[in-house]
Amino acid sequence: MKKTFTTLLLILVIFIASSQEKPKKYHRAENERCLKCHGEAKYFYFNPDVGREIKEKMNPYRHISRDKFYNSNHKSFRCTDCHNEEYDSFPHPVILRFEAKYVCMDCHGGDETYAKFNFEKIEEEFNTSVHSSRHSDDFSCWMCHDPHSYKISARTEENIKDVIAYDNAICLNCHANIDNYQMLTNKRNPNVLVTHEWLPNQTLHFGSVRCVECHAIVQKDILVAHHIKEKKDAVKNCVKCHSQNSILLESLYRYDIKEKVNQYGFFNARMLSESYLIGANRNIFLNAASIIIFLIVVVFMGIHLTYRIVKKTK
Repeated sequence: MKKTFTTLLLILVIFIASSQEKPKKYHRAENERCLKCHGEAKYFYFNPDVGREIKEKMNPYRHISRDKFYNSNHKSFRCTDCHNEEYDSFPHPVILRFEAKYVCMDCHGGDETYAKFNFEKIEEEFNTSVHSSRHSDDFSCWMCHDPHSYKISARTEENIKDVIAYDNAICLNCHANIDNYQMLTNKRNPNVLVTHEWLPNQTLHFGSVRCVECHAIVQKDILVAHHIKEKKDAVKNCVKCHSQNSILLESLYRYDIKEKVNQYGFFNARMLSESYLIGANRNIFLNAASIIIFLIVVVFMGIHLTYRIVKKTK
């Protein structure tokens, strides 16, 4: 009886395991033909002219991290889905260097699958941003969103600190990196710490707010603003964030703002679960208490003043 039960249990486990959706293998075998070189800091090839294997350093701009790629939004792609199949041969034909590269809208434009992201509106915003107007065709989506590693981090239930760090790293990849910055301009790369000297407690701000909160025009119909403003138009008014109508409610915290007051009496309660923002996280009970205390102090001062005046006149 015990043996029969064990057999039935084993059959049940096998049935459940076989019915589960098998994890995707993606196209690792095919992609490895590219990654065996581009996934390594150094690569090897046989040079028939000298009759031996040659070791070369991989250009860092051509290096692809396997871990990042297989955790990115494009992890299910084959390399040749976006790159010419002639890259399968090595050395690569020189003419491929002049091949036009895909941009986001080549795949995402007009596709109902991605309609919720409103890519058409994002493209509109980007075309009017300072990045596009200043650098034109030299600045594409890929300057910020590396197709080999990009992972969407629009505000979700994830840890907001991780979202902020990820998004800010995209900006700092150029604005805090002299090599990347000078790929677009010969101008001196300004030090972000110096240009933000006016901002009190920089460390706290940089770790709690995304760059786009102050440097972009927020639109309600897209997840993340792409209309980057001129630096002279950046928000420098503390009240814009530190108030009941904080601009962060329309960007960083808008994903789940359903009410302004919760059972504890806090304005912008959902924001409070992540951090306390002076001026934005107000409590109606504390507000009422402070007004009452203030009025009591005023009344007391009035009574005291009246008493002094009456006593002095006697």
